[in-house]
Amino acid sequence: MRENFMSNVLTERLDKGAVICAEGFLFELERRGYLTAGEFVPEVALENPDALENLHHDFQRAGSDVVQAFTYNGHREKMRVIGKEDLLEPLNRSALQIAKKVAKRKEGNLMAGNVSNTNIWHPTDKSKQAEVRGMFEEMIGWAVDEGADIIIGETFYYAEEAYAALDVIQASGLPSVVTVAPMAENAMIDGVSIVDTCKELANRGADVVGMNCFRGPATMMPYLEEIRKSVSCHVGALPIPFRTTDAEPTFFNLSDHNGCSCPAPHGRAFPTALDPMFCNRYEIAEFAKEAYAMDIRYLGVCCGASPMHIREVANAVGITTEAHRFYEKMENHFLYGSNERLEDHITALGKNA
Repeated sequence: MRENFMSNVLTERLDKGAVICAEGFLFELERRGYLTAGEFVPEVALENPDALENLHHDFQRAGSDVVQAFTYNGHREKMRVIGKEDLLEPLNRSALQIAKKVAKRKEGNLMAGNVSNTNIWHPTDKSKQAEVRGMFEEMIGWAVDEGADIIIGETFYYAEEAYAALDVIQASGLPSVVTVAPMAENAMIDGVSIVDTCKELANRGADVVGMNCFRGPATMMPYLEEIRKSVSCHVGALPIPFRTTDAEPTFFNLSDHNGCSCPAPHGRAFPTALDPMFCNRYEIAEFAKEAYAMDIRYLGVCCGASPMHIREVANAVGITTEAHRFYEKMENHFLYGSNERLEDHITALGKNA
């Protein structure tokens, strides 16, 4: 456990204002051709480390204060699924080293180790629970070795798995972020409510609690409001950039109501045919602005995010980033700009273009 006299770099930063954390590497690197949809294992850390480093750098320029090591799904069980368990430690260490390298480029950036849902947690099987703890312990151990500043535990849909992750994080002595990702039942799979799970995490000493992934702004915000009212610690909010609804609260069950004539071969939009349901950048900005106004200070965007979304989050909370230089200047657009150099007969075309 972290001793009381030791400073907490994360809460010190959050006490002063927003801390932005880019996530969503899985979808973005799959779109760029560096990992396989379905498996979603971060082999890119070994096979194309430059691509991963470049993505971290792009998110950093866009405003991310946290460089989160891309070890999501880089755990022992996932490596077994693809028959590459022997690459587990090299993959983790490479991802951590890349994240640390990028974090050092910008003063004040934090490097985060990461653990997540293991997909083998069982509510009554003690052997499975012990196996999960062992997976957390080895990954967090490597993160400590490689100089992580904080540890993020994310995307838990079992409350007890989230508690186990927090316990192992706390044993490392590093600051903790633990966010949950409830599925369509609007509760954790083991029957605990979303808010009660976050309250318990806070009671157990998590530095940041909240939600990430699975849900877009519309179906995450109502729970965030209740979480913020229910805990005294800092709260995290990292939605997916997709238009989830009360009827379809997660991206797992989103339907393409635009009538796509080329349905995905696996029968649903998730995960490779979600494009028509994207939030635009202004929706993400509004979410961040609303969350920050509620005193939710740990902010980001999860699966589906691009650096553009992170730039919008930063801008929404008043942070000017390197990427802000290229923020939109529609006054110079040839069809509906206002620049005096634009010809009236050309801008007039905008009405019927």
